Amino acid sequence: MESDCRIPVACCRPRVLVLHALFWGLVSLRVFGAPQWSSEEKTSVVKQLVAPCWLLEEFVVTTECSQCNAFQSRSWSSCGLTGYVEKVNCTRSNKDEYKSCRSSVMEEHLFWKFEAAMLALTAVFAVVVVIRQRWLDRLASEKVRRQIESI
Repeated sequence: MESDCRIPVACCRPRVLVLHALFWGLVSLRVFGAPQWSSEEKTSVVKQLVAPCWLLEEFVVTTECSQCNAFQSRSWSSCGLTGYVEKVNCTRSNKDEYKSCRSSVMEEHLFWKFEAAMLALTAVFAVVVVIRQRWLDRLASEKVRRQIESI
């Protein structure tokens, strides 16, 4: 049976074509700036953003990086990024502000989660390789058996 498709036969299957169309459709939506799918309303009021003092001037850390409690997580925007915050004092303006920070404990937990995920993926793909190799070996031995029987 001859295919009228100019590309390899595997690419002409409907499932592969649908997956390609879905993938490239999502990529094009992301690239060409499709509207965000969120429930929040957009207002025409422009909020004035004031840069925190620790971005503009020298600062001294007065309270080390610590985990935010439930109230701080909900009410402080600086807790929203990492869940940890430190108190800083800007030297020129002598103003105390809170700055988001990355805790070494949090980093260590993230590292070990990543390591566990990679170990699990390694085990899964090792099992998949062994199963596929056994299947291919069985197909090869059946082919040899059929060739011997035909003699």
